[in-house]
Amino acid sequence: MQGPTPRLEIRNVTRRYDGRLVVHDVSLQVLPGQVMCLLGPSGCGKSTTLRMIAGVEMQDAGEIHVDGKLICDTIFRVPPERRRIGLMFQDFALFPHLSVAENVAFGLNGPKRARRARVVELLERVHLAHHIDAYPHELSGGEQQRVALARALAPRPRIMLMDEPFSGLDNRLRDGIRDETLDILREEDTAVLLVTHEPEEAMRMADQIALMRDGRIVQQGAPYNVYNAPLDRSAMAFFSEINVIRGTVRGALTETPFGQFLAPGVPDGQAVEIVIRPQHIKIDFDRNGRGPNPTPLDGTPARGVVTRARFMGSESLVEFRMDHDGSLIKVSVPNVFLPKPGKPLWLMIRRDRCFVFPAGT
Repeated sequence: MQGPTPRLEIRNVTRRYDGRLVVHDVSLQVLPGQVMCLLGPSGCGKSTTLRMIAGVEMQDAGEIHVDGKLICDTIFRVPPERRRIGLMFQDFALFPHLSVAENVAFGLNGPKRARRARVVELLERVHLAHHIDAYPHELSGGEQQRVALARALAPRPRIMLMDEPFSGLDNRLRDGIRDETLDILREEDTAVLLVTHEPEEAMRMADQIALMRDGRIVQQGAPYNVYNAPLDRSAMAFFSEINVIRGTVRGALTETPFGQFLAPGVPDGQAVEIVIRPQHIKIDFDRNGRGPNPTPLDGTPARGVVTRARFMGSESLVEFRMDHDGSLIKVSVPNVFLPKPGKPLWLMIRRDRCFVFPAGT
């Protein structure tokens, strides 16, 4: 049975600058009312992808479809103003000489009364109707962001492209404004493609995350799946701090100071990296040079000495210098746990939370 038609679909889109591949064979789909996040470091091709969808740039290969209809390939091109695609950027780009009402109405056509009614409707939805005659310089950053949202929504776009739209806001305001913005976009049944380099923002906002690296989408899925089933060490490290334990495979097993780890399908002699996040390491006390007995879940304990402990607000981050090789391992602990530097403690790593990757991937 065929699923719903994507509101936005891009197929094998490629873009080159001076012969250099900036976006390479990117494909994705966004459904009506869905939020898709393009996540990746600066320079990976996220914003270029948005500009091609908006029609500001032309791709060198591939197709872009809206509601199942071709709007752009390398020959045919619907002009940007006819694509019904809204744009929101970090710079809200409000016109300083126009009032709030005039800014929101800027892209509207039709009778004056209908335009005014649409402006009032949107300003009420973003809780700014009382500022309808104000000017941008009289508003806070959060209020300007909501005016920019109302202006982008005014022509009833089928798709909203958002390029780091919240990064200029104060942290105290950001979460509330993000949630409010997404509620409005979903109510309008708008397909949203959001660009960000902040994993926390992607996890908070997106229904689907497409992780980009060097112009390609390397992994795509629901936030839970992308976080808990990373493609490789780099994908895992993009979402959180990691610890890396190195070893070599012998008979599908890797020996480490924390016990043996399975490495199925990895050839003998292959160097591997066992990667685990700080929150999945357990700490136990030193008993005159002895630690706890091994368990099937936690494996073999290994001893380390505290080098630093810091309280981070909701958790404590403790760093250890390991006895076996002098490597550093970081552990996060809920609430306050601040052992003094030099204190020996034993660490155990959750077997079900470890990932084994070939070294160098």
